[in-house]
Amino acid sequence: MKGFLLGLAFFFFFTPNALAQTMEPVATEEAEATLSGEPAAVPRQDFTRPTEETRGPLEEILYEQELGPVWPANPVKYAIRSSVAAGVPPNTIVLLLLLPVVAAIIAAARHTIGLRGFGIFLPAALSVVFLAVGPILGIGLFLLIVFVSTYARIILRRAKIKLQYLPRMALILWAVVVGVLLLLFLAPVINAPELTNVSIFPVLILVLLAEDFSKVQLGKSARTAVAQATETMILSLISYVFLTLETAQAFALTHPELLLLLVALFNLLIGKYVGLRFIEYWRFRKLIKS
Repeated sequence: MKGFLLGLAFFFFFTPNALAQTMEPVATEEAEATLSGEPAAVPRQDFTRPTEETRGPLEEILYEQELGPVWPANPVKYAIRSSVAAGVPPNTIVLLLLLPVVAAIIAAARHTIGLRGFGIFLPAALSVVFLAVGPILGIGLFLLIVFVSTYARIILRRAKIKLQYLPRMALILWAVVVGVLLLLFLAPVINAPELTNVSIFPVLILVLLAEDFSKVQLGKSARTAVAQATETMILSLISYVFLTLETAQAFALTHPELLLLLVALFNLLIGKYVGLRFIEYWRFRKLIKS
């Protein structure tokens, strides 16, 4: 169910017309700023939304490229150009092409370095959340969810309320949703315009994070859950930095066939590694030396 919800969130998150905001409030704010003599606030650029600011440079890179014959080396390039001409935003295509790269980076970090985190898909999803709302706000929501889920678990334990696992998880998720709602309700009071522009899908992905966090808390310990949450954050920030690289975006758009081939070969190469992880070398360094 969690995977289905995450997939549904990504589908609508990348849909060009998903919950599109009207331009009237923006025009009103610009007019008020002009009358008052103050410069209008420039909204944060969201690479996950198909706006003209994010679409123009990518389209320019795409149409400046000279294509050769379709077969055998350029079928995906022609398909991308046809899709963009039909109205598909190029930033959506770029993000979809870079997601396998992000997944490969996360898998390599977990398999060879030893970072754990909450799976592979969740750190990749969080990197897209950071791309949409910004790393500062994303980390803030992340910490809020971790705090609320931990506090809700402590309350249930101290109140000695005996619940089965699934109802307990549902109650913890209820507490997380209430906490996020309270933060959004306080946005006008604390003067945080960034919160008012947050769409449902980044929040949904962050809320689903509470399920994995609570699972580790209930199954292992709070310390282990915090450690894995921290490592998930590290992996997500690394992936976010990669997604913001203009060279990576341009390479994905102009050389999609080569990118997909390199990612597949990289995963095959990493999958053949059967040695100790780097963290394990450090952990057992005394035993290895002896």
